Amino acid sequence: MNRSVIRAAHRPCTLVVCRGCCCGNPRKYPGTDHAWQLDRLRAGAVNSGGRFAVRTTDCLGPCDQANVIVVQPSTTGRQAGARAVWVGFAMDDDCTDDLLRWAAEGGPGVAEPSAALALQVIRPPREARARARR
Repeated sequence: MNRSVIRAAHRPCTLVVCRGCCCGNPRKYPGTDHAWQLDRLRAGAVNSGGRFAVRTTDCLGPCDQANVIVVQPSTTGRQAGARAVWVGFAMDDDCTDDLLRWAAEGGPGVAEPSAALALQVIRPPREARARARR
């Protein structure tokens, strides 16, 4: 069997952390330790034993709701009908803890986010919604 097919069949939940123009910008949000947050997320992924992954990307778009983190469902979550969940205003330790816990539990389609995290869910930009419909 082709290895890429095997890897795709077991894709974990993924946290996509925006680090574009506003998200992660210490000049714009000096009260948040953006580097520490990213270090915590990455360490959580390493310590999860492969239950979730973390990657960064350039600007995702909703800059007025920075920091933005997109929680992509695992293969299991997608099979259950889940789509990516966009979380805005993700700047404090409580939110980071909730994201780590949710991703470790399986993320969208597998586990429910905390009540506090559910309040931070934002609408993705129009371009992302169009891609999701394809």
